[in-house]
Amino acid sequence: MTGALFPADVLARLVASDSGRPRLTWYDDVSGPTSGERIELSARVLSNWVAKAGNLLQDDCAAGPGTTVGLDVPAHWRGVYWALATWSVGATVVLGGAAADSDVLVTTDPPTAAAHGGDALLVSLPALARAHPEAADAGGAVDEAKELSTHGDQFTPMSDPERGDLALSVDGLDTTYADLVVLRAEWGATPRVAVDDHLQALLATCLSAWAADGSVVAMRGSSAVDPDALGRRLHSEGVTLPLLAR
Repeated sequence: MTGALFPADVLARLVASDSGRPRLTWYDDVSGPTSGERIELSARVLSNWVAKAGNLLQDDCAAGPGTTVGLDVPAHWRGVYWALATWSVGATVVLGGAAADSDVLVTTDPPTAAAHGGDALLVSLPALARAHPEAADAGGAVDEAKELSTHGDQFTPMSDPERGDLALSVDGLDTTYADLVVLRAEWGATPRVAVDDHLQALLATCLSAWAADGSVVAMRGSSAVDPDALGRRLHSEGVTLPLLAR
């Protein structure tokens, strides 16, 4: 069934319920500079990231209802807070092929940032990044790793979205704010859900799990993990619902 909660409501409830409890646990199993990372985000920490990103979008990009924000990022914890920040300002998250044509583009790729005609934000995936190593090739895009920390820890939207406003667009399939947060009674109360799929699935899983006061274990590249090791991981994390694409 579909509820009337907006993403900002879901996040506020998590903070009010238990601000220190881990709500998003992240594993990166993709070969590269972030391989082996495990990150835990409590509701308080997640809210802080969302506030900073929301302030950047609202203050520097004039984003609000009617603005499209393309997310050209993998299924990653940074993509989660950028989506939540976009919804906090009442704008539209765009995924898929049309992301590059959005008013604001959030991307990990410097050439894509340089080619964008509007506001572009260059994202570094490593948890401890302080600057993107190829920022000079991004055509003046905002280097998130350098600039995000300068924005405020509290966020107040200048405008709130309406129920019928467009919240998510994925390759021509549109979802309004009223239909974005799907309540899944079959998951039970406080589920701990594991997911390893693309960004759209990760976002949907987070919203549904959090709406039930639950949490998410997200894994990027888990298909490369030995099945026995993956089973031990899921057990140690207390996963109650594995939604794995492998």
